[in-house]
Amino acid sequence: MSPLNSRRIANFRAHRRGMVSLVIFAALFFLTLFAELLANDRPLVAHLDGHWYFPVLVEYAESDLVPDGLPTEADWHDPEFMRDVTGRGGWVVWPPIRYSHATVVRDLTQPAPSPPSWRNWLGTDDQARDVMARVIYGFRISVLFGFTLTLAASLIGIVAGAVQGYYGGWTDLLFQRFIEIWSGMPQLFLLIILGSVIEPSFWTLLVFLLLFSWMGLVGVVRAEFLRGRNLDYVRAARALGVSDGRLMFQHILPNAMVATLTFLPFILSGSVTVLSTLDFLGFGLPPGSASLGELLSQGKNNLQAPWLAFTGFVVLGGVLTLLIFIGEAVRDAFDPRKLPGGERS
Repeated sequence: MSPLNSRRIANFRAHRRGMVSLVIFAALFFLTLFAELLANDRPLVAHLDGHWYFPVLVEYAESDLVPDGLPTEADWHDPEFMRDVTGRGGWVVWPPIRYSHATVVRDLTQPAPSPPSWRNWLGTDDQARDVMARVIYGFRISVLFGFTLTLAASLIGIVAGAVQGYYGGWTDLLFQRFIEIWSGMPQLFLLIILGSVIEPSFWTLLVFLLLFSWMGLVGVVRAEFLRGRNLDYVRAARALGVSDGRLMFQHILPNAMVATLTFLPFILSGSVTVLSTLDFLGFGLPPGSASLGELLSQGKNNLQAPWLAFTGFVVLGGVLTLLIFIGEAVRDAFDPRKLPGGERS
């Protein structure tokens, strides 16, 4: 590892708040990747009549498990079916939360939305679905959406900014006028029109937001290429016959990536916020999908159930706070004035 990268890593580690935020965010994201093992309405493992079953991975019919069962999918929350299983000497291992994000909780002691209890740690929403399970699944889909949108938008923005800054002239001028026009398009109105034509999904929302999100890094990369194309080593390489593509992406781009990488955590937090905002307004993921924005909307519509709004605020605010702290640590790590240990030169 080069001394420069070693210094950057040391600066990042010295930023205690950012380092702790990275550990917490990475742990939460890793756990939610296996959301089906944490919150599910089907057991992880079942043992019956000497056979092992894995309902979390395979859908079994009742007739596959008990002789007099129905040929329909087994309902593991059905008391009669579970009595048949335990009566034959069988046993099951449940995940920590016995509900999925779409499971309707039955036999509630209070009308939905019901308050937190030992059975539903964060209560239920107005459709009697477990809030904790929806938070786990909503966190995963929000972060995955943010990662995908950030990666795709950054790739397009870096290429566009590199072409603008390297060639300059009419290429830069026309591209800038196009960006000015394109950035003035009313995104919300276009999304409303899109929602009236097709039902929004994860991928349709991703493609639509990608059409406008790629412009975030263009200005930064363009400025770095405008400065870098006139440096002596670039002129020397051009005089030696090095191709434009190699000059752009092997010689100038590594220097431009320093400023670009410092923006990525903030772009990620913006992507998570955009999806939550669209879900809150009702133009996001399909109805019934686990979403942090939909949880905030339920909190607004059910003021008599403050745990809904409180949970949505804490989770979404916590995620954005962690990402901002990580972004600050990355910014300090790439700051050339920072010495190892956090001191300024």
